Amino acid sequence: MEEIVNLFHGFATVLQPFNIMVMVIGILLGVIIGVLPGLGGANGVAILLPLTFSMTPTSAIIMLSCIYWGALFGGAITSVLFNIPGEPWSVATTFDGHPMAQKGKAGEALTAAFTSSFVGALFAVIMITLVAPLVAKFALQFGPAEKFAVFFIAFCSFIGMGKEPPFKTIVAMMIGFALASVGLDSVTGQLRMTFGFTHLLSGFDFLIAVIGLFGIGEILLTMEEGLNFRGKAAKINARVVWETWKELPRYWATSLRSCFIGVWMGISPAGATPASFMSYGIAKRMSKSGKNFGKGEIEGVVAPETAAHAAGTAALLPMLSLGVPGSPTAAVLLGGLLIWGLQPGPLLFVEQKEFVWGLIASMYLGNFVGLIIVLTCVPLFAAILRIPFSIIAPVILVLCAIGAYTVHNNTFDVVMMMVFGVVGYVMKKCNYPMAPLVLAIVLGDKAEEAFRQSLLGSQGSLGVFFSNGLVGTIMMLGLIALFWPLISNGWTWLQSRTPKAAM
Repeated sequence: MEEIVNLFHGFATVLQPFNIMVMVIGILLGVIIGVLPGLGGANGVAILLPLTFSMTPTSAIIMLSCIYWGALFGGAITSVLFNIPGEPWSVATTFDGHPMAQKGKAGEALTAAFTSSFVGALFAVIMITLVAPLVAKFALQFGPAEKFAVFFIAFCSFIGMGKEPPFKTIVAMMIGFALASVGLDSVTGQLRMTFGFTHLLSGFDFLIAVIGLFGIGEILLTMEEGLNFRGKAAKINARVVWETWKELPRYWATSLRSCFIGVWMGISPAGATPASFMSYGIAKRMSKSGKNFGKGEIEGVVAPETAAHAAGTAALLPMLSLGVPGSPTAAVLLGGLLIWGLQPGPLLFVEQKEFVWGLIASMYLGNFVGLIIVLTCVPLFAAILRIPFSIIAPVILVLCAIGAYTVHNNTFDVVMMMVFGVVGYVMKKCNYPMAPLVLAIVLGDKAEEAFRQSLLGSQGSLGVFFSNGLVGTIMMLGLIALFWPLISNGWTWLQSRTPKAAM
C-alpha cells in the first residue's frame, strides 16, 4: 500500500509541465535515435547525457529514460519498413514485420509492434513497482562483504550468461577495471597509473568514455560500412490501428509468455536481444501458425517486440534496487545518476523517494506517450532515413564533441573522447562487447572498495565472503552464473546419455 501512495506522489512529480515537456522531447529524440540504424539506445543516452546537466536529477532521468523508451519504439520502424534492424533486438522483428510490409500490411505490422512493445514495457514496469522496493529493503541489511557479493554476481553473470564469448567478455571487463583504477586510491589516498598527467588525477570520466566508446565508435563503423536505404511506405490511420487492436487479443498467451521471458532476461544481463530471439523461437514452436512464421505472420511480430521491450525495461530493476545495471543502457543511466550525486541502490529508495517514484511513474507515462507519438508520426520518422548519412554523421560528431567538452570545459576531454572512440571502433570491429567494459568502469572502484573493506574487517581472510548464509548464497549464485555454460552443457550431455543407458 505504501508503494501505491509513493507511486501517486511520483505521478504528481512527473505531471509538472516541465517534466512533461522533457518527456515528449526525450521520446522524440529516442525514436529518431532508434530509427537510425546502429546508433542504439545506449549510444543515444550517452551522447545526449550532457544536455541534462542543467536539469534537476528527476527531470534529467525522465528525459534520459524517455530517450531509451523512444529508441526501443523506433527500432521497429526500420525493421518493418526497410528490413534494417535499427537495434540488435529488432532483428527478430524483421523476420515477419518486413514480409507484412511487402504484402501492403506495413500499418498492421507497425501497430502490432508498437502495441506489443507497450504491453511488454507495462508488464515490466508493474514488476519494478512491486518487486524493486522489496529487493531494496532486503539489500539494506548488506555489509561490505554482501555488497561485493552483489557486484561479483553481476560480473559473473555478464561472463557466464552473456551472449558474447566469455573470453572476450573477460578481456573487455579487464580493460574496464584498469581504466576504473586510474587516479586517486579511495582507500589509501595514493595516486595510481596517472603517469604524471594531472588531467588523470581524478581518473577517467565515465561520461567521456561512454560518449567515445558508443557514439564515436558507432559513427566510425557506420561510415565505413556505408548505408543505402530503400524501404516501403507506411500509412497508419485510426481504422488500421483499431482493426489490428481487435486482432491482437488472440495472441494473449504469446504476449504473456514473452513478458515473462523478457523480464527474466532483462533482470539477468542476457538482455533484450536474446529475449527477442528466444521469444520468437518459442512462439514459432508453440503457435498453430508456426509454419507461417517468416512469411508475414503477425504473431511473429508480437513475440519479439513484447519480449524486447519487457527486457529493456526490466534491466532497470537491479539498477535501482541494487545499483547493478542489467544492460548497457542501464549502465549509462547509472553513470548519469552518479554524476548527479545520487547513489543507485537500496538507500536510494529511502533517501531519494521523490526521485525514485518519479522515475517509476515516468516509465508508465513515458511508454503511453511514446505509443501515441509513434502511432501518429511513423511517416515523419521513416522520412529521416532518406536524409543522407553524410549529413547526419557530422551532426552527431559535433554533438558528441560539444557533450564531451561541456563536462569540464576542457579540450583534453574531447581528445580523450576521440581516443575512446577509436577503442570502441576497434572493439566493435573485433566483436568485443562494450557492455562489460562500461560495467567495469562504473562499478570497478566500488567493487574494489567493498572487497578491500571486507578483507580489512576479516584481517585478510577470504572466508568473509562465505561467513554467513546470505553472502555465501550470493557468492555461490555468482559462481553458478560464471560456470553456467559448463553446467548447461553438462546437463545436456547427461540428458543425451540417459536413453542410451536405459537401452
